[in-house]
Amino acid sequence: MNRRTFRWTASALASVPALTFARSSGDEPWTLRFSLAHLTVLGCPPPEATRIAARAGYDLVSYRLIYMGLPDEPNYALAGNPAMLRETKAALAATGLKLHDIELARIIDGVDVASYVPELETAAELGARRVISSVWTADRNYALDSLGRLCDLAGKVGLAISLEFVTWSNAPSLREAAGLVRAVKRANCGLLIDMLHFNRSRVRPEELDAVPREWFHFAHLCDAPRVIPATPEGLIHTAREARLDPGEGAIDIAAIVNRMPPVPYSLEIPNLERSRRVGYAEHARLCLEHAKQYLLGHPHPAARRRM
Repeated sequence: MNRRTFRWTASALASVPALTFARSSGDEPWTLRFSLAHLTVLGCPPPEATRIAARAGYDLVSYRLIYMGLPDEPNYALAGNPAMLRETKAALAATGLKLHDIELARIIDGVDVASYVPELETAAELGARRVISSVWTADRNYALDSLGRLCDLAGKVGLAISLEFVTWSNAPSLREAAGLVRAVKRANCGLLIDMLHFNRSRVRPEELDAVPREWFHFAHLCDAPRVIPATPEGLIHTAREARLDPGEGAIDIAAIVNRMPPVPYSLEIPNLERSRRVGYAEHARLCLEHAKQYLLGHPHPAARRRM
């Protein structure tokens, strides 16, 4: 952790009002929670990401436990790394943070979803609730069969699958992702809405009205420039290296999240230029500060401020 650049502590957000959401039947209001997505601090192993998230004031943390083999991608497969697993457990215990989700259980040709079982079990051991999945096969029958089996395997250890539509994948739209969730018919299968992919796939906010409320597991918050890249390479570059904080770009985030029920927000905002300039800790802190400022300025219909 770059301590010189991390001059801010969690107390700096004490003056920012929390966001609470009304519930029916007189229940206690639900307070909005934020998770630090691992892609935001991909160069940090899970223990370090956890400590950064705690110091910055996040409520939750998210890990990439399933190694994808991408260029320059670190391998944080804890099931095969007992020492890092012990350190991760210690970091979670020391900070009091909860693990919200892990990624990425891809549905892809040539990969048996049963190969994800060790990481599913590790995620459950660490207290996770969700597993992100996405579809990278053109064979819909294969996709449905694999997604159904993945849900069943996850369900055995108490996890739910959150299907994400990615603009350059084989299920690039809300309509296609919702069709898969509907067809697979598993109670532990729902959707993950990512602001970047929602915008880049040109989904209309009103399309969310047709989605069952229980399918909304959580959302990835970020922003991006107005111009949508015309090539997969351009889309991938923005998604993995150059996202913006909420309010810094042109995505109408409020129009999207305000049509969804209150859910946890995972801040997936990889920005390599800023991370190199200020360090991962300060980058994570800025992501959270700007996300809270944006949401306070664009309140959810069910929200009220708690001073």
